[in-house]
Amino acid sequence: MTETVEQTHEITITEKAVTEIQTIMKENSIPEHYGLRIGVKGGGCSGLSYSLGFDGETKETDAVLEIHGIKLMIDAKSLFYLTGTELDYSDGLNGRGFVFNNPNAVKRCGCGSSFGV
Repeated sequence: MTETVEQTHEITITEKAVTEIQTIMKENSIPEHYGLRIGVKGGGCSGLSYSLGFDGETKETDAVLEIHGIKLMIDAKSLFYLTGTELDYSDGLNGRGFVFNNPNAVKRCGCGSSFGV
């Protein structure tokens, strides 16, 4: 089980994920004022898929959270689907990448990149 660093608005980020986000920002010279935009969009074999990327612009309808120096930007629709979600980072035998541990997902595709509620 992973250790959760901090919880805000029922979204958590593990230490591993925080470290990886900071590393990516540093290695790619991403400006400090940029945040990590996480979201949910239609698509994938289970109906919904996650989106993750750096963004320098906050939208009026975004929820903006700060967790250990990481600014998260989440649109209102996505926040509904992401409530209770833990963002983790995996570098195990099944591959490297960010993992969304979402208690709202009642079905998931085999590759883990999409989900349904």
